[in-house]
Amino acid sequence: MCCLCSACILLAFVWVVSVPSNGEGIYEVERKQGKNNGVRRILHTNGFKYLDRASIITLVDMVKPANPWHLCTITQVEVKSILKLLPIWFCTVLSSVVFIQMLSLFAEQGAAMNTTTISNFHIPPASMFAFDIISTSTFILLYDKLIVPLYIKVTKREPKPPSELQRIGIGIAMAMASMIIAAIVEQQRLKHAGSKNTRGLSIFWQIPQYVLVGVSEAFVYVAQMEFFATQTPDGLKSLGIGLSMSSSAMVSYICSIILTTVMAITSTNGEAGWVPPDLNDGHLDRYFFLLAALTAINLVLFVICAKRYSPTSFENRAENMEMGTQEQANEA
Repeated sequence: MCCLCSACILLAFVWVVSVPSNGEGIYEVERKQGKNNGVRRILHTNGFKYLDRASIITLVDMVKPANPWHLCTITQVEVKSILKLLPIWFCTVLSSVVFIQMLSLFAEQGAAMNTTTISNFHIPPASMFAFDIISTSTFILLYDKLIVPLYIKVTKREPKPPSELQRIGIGIAMAMASMIIAAIVEQQRLKHAGSKNTRGLSIFWQIPQYVLVGVSEAFVYVAQMEFFATQTPDGLKSLGIGLSMSSSAMVSYICSIILTTVMAITSTNGEAGWVPPDLNDGHLDRYFFLLAALTAINLVLFVICAKRYSPTSFENRAENMEMGTQEQANEA
C-alpha cells in the first residue's frame, strides 16, 4: 500500500511539472501584459550555462513569431535555480534522520527506563514527545520577541540576524548534540539495568535530548521553509515548499535502510545486534553515536554546499512597479 501511494504521488508530481501552464507560473509575459500580476523576472546567472541555449535567438525566431517550445525567456531558463537547491535539499533530508528517532527509538528507550513516579503514577514513554512540542513552540515564539532583543541588550549592538542557511546549520549541529546526549543517557541506562537497582534510570533523563531535538527542529524546519520559498521563482513557490516538506517525508525510508543495515552487520555470529527487541541485550548507545557521526558528516557537507550556493537574483519589485506606472502614464 505504501509503495502504491508513493507511486501515485510520484506520477502526480511528474504530471504537474511537465504540463504547460498556458502562460502562467514560470512563463514570462510582456511587461504590458504582466505588470500587475506580481511575478518578478529572474536575473541571468552563469550557472548551468548549457541550459542557456534554450534562450538564444536564432534566425528562424527573428523571421517568425517565437515558438515558446523552441525559444525560452531568461526567466524560464533561470528556473534552473531549482537545480541549485538540490544539494541543500539533500543535506536537509539527512538532517531529518535525527528527528524521526523521537517517534521510534526514543520511545523504545523510554519504555526500558523507570516510568513510575510519585504515587506509582506510570508515565507513557510516548508522552515524552510533549517536551519536543513544548520546546519547539516556545523557541519559535520567543526567538524574535525575547532571544534576539536580549542578545542585542547584552552585546550592546545591533546584530546581523542569521540567514536561513546559518539557522539550518545551527539546527543540524544541535541535532548532532542531541544524539550524543541520547547515547550517554543510554550508557547510563545500561549500567543501571545491569546493577542491583531494579528500578532503573528515570525516564526524565530523556528530557534534555527531547528539548534539544525540539529546538533543532525550530531552527531547521522554519529556516528551511523560508529558504526554499524565497529562493524559488514566484510561479513555483508551491514547488519550493514541497521540496522542504519532502525531506521529512523521505527520511523514514532512509532511517529504515540505516537501521536494517546496522542490524544486518551487528547481529552476525548469533549476536543480538545493536538494536534488539530487548534493549538490555544490545548497544543502542552505539547506534546513537553512529547517527551523531553521520549528522556531523552531513553538517560538513552542508557547510560546503552553503558556501558554494549563490542566491537567486530577482528583478526589483519596487522598480518593476515604478516602470509599470510609467507605462500606464505613457499609454494615457
